[in-house]
Amino acid sequence: MALRDAAAAHLTATHGEGHWSGTTSVRSVELAMRHARVLLAKRGRRLAGTLRLAAKKPWAIDVSYFTAVPRALYLLDMAVAPTLQRQGVGRAMLEQADALALAWPAGAIRLDAFDAGAGAGAFYASCGYREVGRVVYRGVPLVYFERLL
Repeated sequence: MALRDAAAAHLTATHGEGHWSGTTSVRSVELAMRHARVLLAKRGRRLAGTLRLAAKKPWAIDVSYFTAVPRALYLLDMAVAPTLQRQGVGRAMLEQADALALAWPAGAIRLDAFDAGAGAGAFYASCGYREVGRVVYRGVPLVYFERLL
């Protein structure tokens, strides 16, 4: 939780208040982990990053934008410690997510990113994710990405 809160605070300080602002509750983390696999990245003894892969489609995803596959996974809640960003932690976590998805097995990883300065769309594109659509969901501009496996 502390890592996600630090990442949110960093985005807020850099880009101002937005949907990325706020803190994480213990209850929300417990609920989110029930039907997902969580990846943790460590640098030495320190938590460097986290992400969650889930088979259940998140509320903001419209599957009509994506390639039809027998099973897709959804990448959620990715965060990298602000002091470790731009050092390969996020890219390494996405590589591990690919390996986990292939073993699950899944045919694709899907995600949405904020279509704003605080969004990570350019990062996902640089890691091989393909933009498949742009939507506004409940007033929030999003970019949909997928990676076929």
